[in-house]
Amino acid sequence: AKYGLDFGLLTSMQPFGKVGVLTRSAITLVTTCEDLQDPMTPDLAEFYKKEGTIFEAVGPLLDKAGARRAAGHKFNASEGDSKHAAKHTGGEVDAEDLLQRVRAARATGRSTILVSMGTVITGDSPDIGWEGRQKDKNGKRAAWAGAFDAFGESSSEKGPLLIVSLGPQADPFGELEPPANAVCLSVVPQVDVLRLGVDAFLTHGGQNSFTEGLACGVPLLVCPGFGDQVVNAEKAEVMGVGQQVPRPDPDAGHEAAAAAQYRADVAERLRCVFSENGGVPRAVEVMLTLAKGGAPPTSTAESEMVIEAKSNSAVGGA
Repeated sequence: AKYGLDFGLLTSMQPFGKVGVLTRSAITLVTTCEDLQDPMTPDLAEFYKKEGTIFEAVGPLLDKAGARRAAGHKFNASEGDSKHAAKHTGGEVDAEDLLQRVRAARATGRSTILVSMGTVITGDSPDIGWEGRQKDKNGKRAAWAGAFDAFGESSSEKGPLLIVSLGPQADPFGELEPPANAVCLSVVPQVDVLRLGVDAFLTHGGQNSFTEGLACGVPLLVCPGFGDQVVNAEKAEVMGVGQQVPRPDPDAGHEAAAAAQYRADVAERLRCVFSENGGVPRAVEVMLTLAKGGAPPTSTAESEMVIEAKSNSAVGGA
């Protein structure tokens, strides 16, 4: 008011963090467990109570084997958009063939690494999608490149099996060249792959991917973009189930340097997550500790402070 500025959006979110549309739903399903729900401020909790808003934590929405999912956020389809699938795998690869490769890798003791930056930021939303910000596109490619730098090989039979979900864009790689041991598809049956067994999961940290990774006991490297992804990246570290590499936000003219550093950081952290693979035993330990009312690796007070701060930041920036 002092400067004559009108922040109508923030006003509509009072108490801070309010999502008005939730008051019109009979019940809101939350894809997490109660122990992992983000804390609310007393004012926000009281508002929802008065409105009769009901939240029900249902856990991750794990698909049945073979279930088909939405193939990404693509509003402006063109003929060539899906033609890049399996471009660097030596032939066309469908979902079942991919799963057979994962099964074969597990049977022979070969490691598997899954890389997915989600459906929204690899889609064509004008604000937060592939073309939303040029430097953000570089960031997505830098995340893929970091995985390639960490585990790429010149032979399809060497090193870990790298599985990369690209999204629906016609030219996702640009000048980036995937290694021979990478299987890159526009759409990946993510839950099926996770259930078969993955040694590390590089993810954007969206709520579905985050909880699916937890449910399947997979070590996480979270490279968040916006909203709940930022909070989940912090949770991964607080809970001891993964690490994060925050997305850079460089000033104009410094995008290339920031993307190069981001690429190097992703490679380093992914190697670390892979080598410190706690897998199913670590995930079970964390979840049982929480279920029994115990504290995660850091103190409960510190964890809640960190997550609440990140939650408020994410709500304000979403």
